[in-house]
Amino acid sequence: MARIGEISAPVSTRDALARGRMRASLVPDLLVEARRIVNTVIGGWHGRRKRGIGENFWQFRPYVEGEAMSRIDWRRSARDDHTYVRDREWEAAHTVWLWADPSPSMLYKSSGALVSKESRALVLVLALAELLSRSGERIAWPGLTDPFTARNGAERLASRLSHAADLPARPDLSNIRRFSDIILASDFLDPADEIMAWLDVIARHGVRAHLIEVADPAEEVFPYAGRTEFADPETGEKLTAGRAETLRDDYRLAYSARREELVRWCKRLGWSYTVNHTDRLASEALVRVHMAMTADSSYAAGVR
Repeated sequence: MARIGEISAPVSTRDALARGRMRASLVPDLLVEARRIVNTVIGGWHGRRKRGIGENFWQFRPYVEGEAMSRIDWRRSARDDHTYVRDREWEAAHTVWLWADPSPSMLYKSSGALVSKESRALVLVLALAELLSRSGERIAWPGLTDPFTARNGAERLASRLSHAADLPARPDLSNIRRFSDIILASDFLDPADEIMAWLDVIARHGVRAHLIEVADPAEEVFPYAGRTEFADPETGEKLTAGRAETLRDDYRLAYSARREELVRWCKRLGWSYTVNHTDRLASEALVRVHMAMTADSSYAAGVR
């Protein structure tokens, strides 16, 4: 089935090697851009924290009989008639899986867009990798890396992406387990039921997902008129419209219906759904995903 929203001129077929070379040439600059966004926009990404064994102060609390005397904070206790224990903070390293859609449709860039959908998706994923790595979280890319912790996690992930000759259009998600998060950056233009069927395995495993729909502005407004040839970059199928403007209303209905169905589905699962247009700043989506990841499980999905 043709993908809703593919309204670009025909995209020539590229073999896996050519796509790999193209991606390798993009990644270094995108990593620089991702770090710029992280350094200038978000100043406080924190991992999951609670009381436990660690180096950082968490809180003072009343001493309980039977606890080790060495845990008493005598300076704080001297302020009043109570005895207090100084609790430390425990940071639990969390595994966050990251993925950016490598399919041909992501190459599309209209005249009104700042970047291609592929570039935007990779910048978002690399920026998230930078943020998560700085806070000590484990990151991974399904089918490309196992979960790892490193301060230079974004750089390591970028290196793996640069050397990957081929990336599957849809990676196997069956090994992702409960208590993990996964962030998926894609145009999500396949029929909604196909996308939901693909993601059902992580829904059943109790994984929390955050979907970022990367959208070109032309894909929403359908600015075409007159005789226009449309091509599906996934299948090569073509459609020639004598008066493209007559398709606009039906197209917009189908396009918005697909998104609304995915948003409702994510909301039922407690997942987040964020839309980032390629004529807008990547930082807008980054902030919203950050808010979704740090919110509790009652976070309600919604188009932003």
